[in-house]
Amino acid sequence: MRKIVILDAYAGNPGDLSWAPMQALAPCDIYDRGTVATVVERCRDAEMVLTNKVAIDAAAMAQLPELRYIGVMATGFNIVDIDEARRRGIVVTNVPAYSTASVAQLTMAHLLNICCQVQHYTDQARAGVWTNCGDFSYRDMPLIELADKQMGIVALGQIGTAVAQLAQAFGMKVMALTSKAADRLPAGVVKAENLEELLRTSDVVTLHCPLAPDTKGMINAGTLAMMKRNAILLNLARGALVVEQDLADALNQGVIAAAGLDCTTVEPPAADNPLLTARNCYFTPHIGWASYEARVRLMDVITDNVAAYLKGAPVNVVS
Repeated sequence: MRKIVILDAYAGNPGDLSWAPMQALAPCDIYDRGTVATVVERCRDAEMVLTNKVAIDAAAMAQLPELRYIGVMATGFNIVDIDEARRRGIVVTNVPAYSTASVAQLTMAHLLNICCQVQHYTDQARAGVWTNCGDFSYRDMPLIELADKQMGIVALGQIGTAVAQLAQAFGMKVMALTSKAADRLPAGVVKAENLEELLRTSDVVTLHCPLAPDTKGMINAGTLAMMKRNAILLNLARGALVVEQDLADALNQGVIAAAGLDCTTVEPPAADNPLLTARNCYFTPHIGWASYEARVRLMDVITDNVAAYLKGAPVNVVS
């Protein structure tokens, strides 16, 4: 019997979407949450396994003789040992580009929150500070205009390109660190010669690259020291792109001005994560991908991926 196991269904579908199209393809065991320790037990007789953040490593694959397909319910697929899957002939697929608009939107929301301090001033008004200030306009935090500032984008894939377009709509200049040739970049986007040039010249630096050996820890004490003291760092990609203690130190010491983050190296973050108490560090809990509209697209592509595999013509293959 061809069977599907979904290891961690809740994040993508907390109940407002339907698994019925997936269930129509094959019998499904659906678990809201899981851990690495539960993979083998739950998937022992499954041909197809779907996972968002529960890792499937070589040790697990060795104990799952029926496993022929792993569907990653996200764009990043570093949670799966791709080399081992390839060696065993296991098809691995992902879901590209479903959250582009949502992540780009949240990137700008973080930037606008830092520049306009909307939440801070809402809190101040509710606390009566504006009521009692004696002036029609109250401010105790600087306000920053984006026009003519430079945004430096690390990686110009679909999300980076969407962020570039939004930045340009605010009148920002855009520089990108990308493997694309300069003459292939969107109009108005300047190609950075290297990371150092982008960091030294940008007022805002936003990360939209995958996590890989050459990008892990790319933002660290050394690279943060290259940035302007009034610079803003945004990370809506992967937490491990940043050395968290180094960023916390840079914020607390005024090496850079502020950071907006939608991810941490370990999620959820430990209570003692230094960024949780760092000066001018703003968080959202890994929600850039999670708008209703993006999750509808995610569910549609997950289902299409499984259907294509069952027909013998898999799509979005990364193995």
